[in-house]
Amino acid sequence: MKILVINCGSSSLKYQLIDMTDESVLAKGLVERIGIEGSILTQKANGRKYVIEEPMNDHRKAIELVLGALVDEKEGVIKDMSEISAVGHRVAHGGEKYATSVLIDDVVMKELEECAKLAPLHNPPNMIGINACKELMPKTPMVSVFDTAFHQTMPEKAYLYSLPYELYENHAIRRYGFHGTSHRFVSAAAAEMLGKNIEDLRIITCHLGNGASLAAIKGGKCVDTSMGFTPLAGLTMGTRCGDIDPAIVTFLIKELNLSESEVNDIMNKKSGVLGVSGVSSDFRDIEDAAAKGNKRAQLALEIFKYKVIQYIGSYTAVMGGVDCIVFTAGLGENGIDIREEIVNELGFIGARIDKERNNVRGEERVISADDSKVKVVVIPTNEELMIARETREIVEK
Repeated sequence: MKILVINCGSSSLKYQLIDMTDESVLAKGLVERIGIEGSILTQKANGRKYVIEEPMNDHRKAIELVLGALVDEKEGVIKDMSEISAVGHRVAHGGEKYATSVLIDDVVMKELEECAKLAPLHNPPNMIGINACKELMPKTPMVSVFDTAFHQTMPEKAYLYSLPYELYENHAIRRYGFHGTSHRFVSAAAAEMLGKNIEDLRIITCHLGNGASLAAIKGGKCVDTSMGFTPLAGLTMGTRCGDIDPAIVTFLIKELNLSESEVNDIMNKKSGVLGVSGVSSDFRDIEDAAAKGNKRAQLALEIFKYKVIQYIGSYTAVMGGVDCIVFTAGLGENGIDIREEIVNELGFIGARIDKERNNVRGEERVISADDSKVKVVVIPTNEELMIARETREIVEK
């Protein structure tokens, strides 16, 4: 079975074609600048790079070129479209309706439209990608895999806000959490790495990148996560502020005469480590500046690490202990110094790092010392493979 995984953004599209017999990646690619001048498709397959520079006014045209690249006589990896058994679509928000992945039909599409107001930046392009694939591949099963689904096992006490209950009943205002596909993948991989049954483990997964979130996973189920109603909540991130006093929003509107959209823009695009450091949203740039004595860059890193440590402590308390801490995503997989500095502050739970083992980037490895009471591991996330696995399971059912 060959499964095509599609992840649509507002002006971009990532894809992978995965052979599920051995979970090997036959081809992967990125389409950039959809609907913008300079559209480009870059595909990597068979050890070669294939580039198409052609106007792409919409996602339908982009997906048409993706499918063409996959069956290209010279650069392709399949003979014709019939070799694609199913398409797995990453969808940001499934609301409360979907706690698992689902085969896409007209009812699902209607409910995705209703969820769009909860994720206005993400769900609409996801749906455009689904519609484009349905038009070009009408007989191929389509599966929706939700970023929010893994977190639907949280108890009410974890996902409800202390607002009038009617706001939850009538407007679905609650904590949803995101990065669920990543948290699910790496928690399962950690249990396998340690040779343990995930049902016997208490795991804290740290998805650390430009967007960042933590999840508390007990017995294989998420019991809490740092992102909330939107991906703005929780940790300090690249450009997102994370947790703040909500009264700051009304204060800024009143005192600086800003509009709601302007404040939203500040919180989502001008805050986080970018806002504190004034240097960049890229942690590599901030670390370079901090090493050269830039005080604000140093402060940005300290705030970020502090929030991660704070959440790890909180989730350890929530679960009554922790057996394993997982670092994943861009910074989690590659941030040698940041991992060490975070774990060094976790002595109170018995976590100790091994400096030599921790000297690794983008590789699956146990990085804790032999006498550490908590296993600390690095696991590269693979959301595309998780989506493919989910898609296969749904289609085979």
